[in-house]
Amino acid sequence: MVMKPEPLFRAVETITGSASDVRVTLLSPQGRLFSQQVARDYVADRRIVLICGRYEGVDERVVENLITDEVSIGDYVLSGGEIPAMVVVDAVTRLIPGALGCGESAVRESFAVGLLDYPVYTRPAEFRGMSVPDMLLSGNHAEIERWRCQRALEKTMRCRPDLIEGARVADAQGKISKNLQEIDE
Repeated sequence: MVMKPEPLFRAVETITGSASDVRVTLLSPQGRLFSQQVARDYVADRRIVLICGRYEGVDERVVENLITDEVSIGDYVLSGGEIPAMVVVDAVTRLIPGALGCGESAVRESFAVGLLDYPVYTRPAEFRGMSVPDMLLSGNHAEIERWRCQRALEKTMRCRPDLIEGARVADAQGKISKNLQEIDE
C-alpha cells in the first residue's frame, strides 16, 4: 500500500495555508537519523507537520514537493510512521522551556553533552546489601559533580563507545570541564 498524494497535499495545504516557515517532516526509514541534536533543531521551529507513511510509504510526489525534512528513528522498518512520530513529539516537547518540571532536567541527561547520563540512585541508601556509592552521600557537591562526570564518561565508553569519537568527545569534555569550573567557583 502506498499513500496517495491528493489527501496528503490537501491536508498539508489546509494546515499550513500559505505559510512558508512550516517544517513538513516525513517519518521514514529512508530519512536521516533522528537524534538529540535534530530534536534541538526542531524546538526552534514554530510549526512542524509530521507525515506518517504506512506500509510502503507515500507517493514520491509528496516527498519531492511537500516534504522539507525526512527522518528515521533507526535502521529498521516499522509498519507505519505513527510510533516514530510519537518519539519525535516526545523528544522535542521535553526540550521546550517549561515542559519539564525542572529546567535542568533536559540539560543534565544522556546526549545533552554527547555522553550517556551518569548512574542515578534513590533511597534507601542500602538495599539487599547493595549500597549507594559513599561519594553521593558525602554532601560535597563539587566532588559529587566530579564523580557524576567521571561515571558518565565511563558508562559511555562501556555502553556506547561510538559516541566517544572526534569532536563529540572533545565537546563533551569541554562542557564537563566548564561545569566543574563553575562548581569550584
